Amino acid sequence: MKLRLHFVVDPMGWFCMSLVFFVWFYNTLFIPKLILFPHYNEGHVPWALVICYYLASLFCVTALVRASTADPGRLPQDPHIPHSEREHWELCNKCNLMRPKRSHHCSRCGHCVRRMDHHCPWINNCVGEDNHWLFLQLCFYTQVLSLFTLGLDFCHYYCFQSLPNLRQEEFTGRHELALLRTSTFMGLVMFGGMSSLFYTQLTGILQDTTTIEKMSLFNSEVVPSSRPWQQSLAEVFGTRWKLLWFLPFRRRQPLGGALHSRIRV
Repeated sequence: MKLRLHFVVDPMGWFCMSLVFFVWFYNTLFIPKLILFPHYNEGHVPWALVICYYLASLFCVTALVRASTADPGRLPQDPHIPHSEREHWELCNKCNLMRPKRSHHCSRCGHCVRRMDHHCPWINNCVGEDNHWLFLQLCFYTQVLSLFTLGLDFCHYYCFQSLPNLRQEEFTGRHELALLRTSTFMGLVMFGGMSSLFYTQLTGILQDTTTIEKMSLFNSEVVPSSRPWQQSLAEVFGTRWKLLWFLPFRRRQPLGGALHSRIRV
């Protein structure tokens, strides 16, 4: 399975994605400098906590980059349609190309995407069959990193011992309160927003329904899923090994049985 990069030329999408990168960079830079490293040097926090924070940050930004640049399932100009699946394909009335059912034409990207869930401006990309697992990982690790940040901000003022050797002449020392308040505000916003999005995405996967199908008047055409939750998630992540569901560094290999074939025709 070849790795295909996908870039959408959309200034608004670039702006939204830049905001997400800024929030990640801000917390990855200032939280260790203000809380983790000073308290680690004083012996207040173990080294494992520092490693866990950087792992959560690494997984979060990796999922963000890959979800933003991965091909969501764009259909080629001349798709090869197996003879046994021709009855499950239809003609797109916007690009006049054949596509599998449960595909959708994205007006912002200008092409059809297999099992498209929605177009997300925060990653400047569509969320479709081939990158849905990365988007789900992004939601999950953003929650983890935001909760980690909020916990450290709280413990810095109410649980950890004071830092007597903090150099007040440095920028971070002079503006510590403002920097941590900004971090707390961004953590609350990101955790609340991503928690809601993660729940919506997860319930949609377990119900075998995309966001577009939920909003469509024709969502009754999709058969409600009665499969076990393990099978539903395994098809999205491309593996039955549950530990690999949490790793954004691998390649997804589609399992047998296409998701778009479970439609009444």
